[in-house]
Amino acid sequence: MLKSWALPKGPSTDPARKRLAVPVEDHDLGYALFEGVIPEGRYGAGAVLVWDMGTYRLPGGQGSLDEALGRGLARVWIDGRKIRGGYSLVRAGKIGWLLIKDDDDEADPGRDPVKDEPASVLSGLTIEQIAAGGGRALE
Repeated sequence: MLKSWALPKGPSTDPARKRLAVPVEDHDLGYALFEGVIPEGRYGAGAVLVWDMGTYRLPGGQGSLDEALGRGLARVWIDGRKIRGGYSLVRAGKIGWLLIKDDDDEADPGRDPVKDEPASVLSGLTIEQIAAGGGRALE
């Protein structure tokens, strides 16, 4: 299963910018390679692209990701094609969760990764191109 989060404004590479992170239904591994349009009336309806791809690891002492999230703080190191470095998922009371970039060598306050690199890492298409029929339809 893919642990899934919605980031309405995308991830930040600036440690001073906290981003809302909303846990959503975990997805089957097949979604890791899905780009296309989910029909209206289905969960997650709309255009979908694979914006980034990579791996993550947990720095020591946290236990599993589920255990860390259960405590309200999960620190992860991400090795993606677009996003790299340390991030923390922090439970923030009634608003939900925040994703915060660590102040490490990968931090870049001047970069907006979503605006700077909007295309899919799989197809090179933008979300607008996929919505206009550039991807496949989920049946």
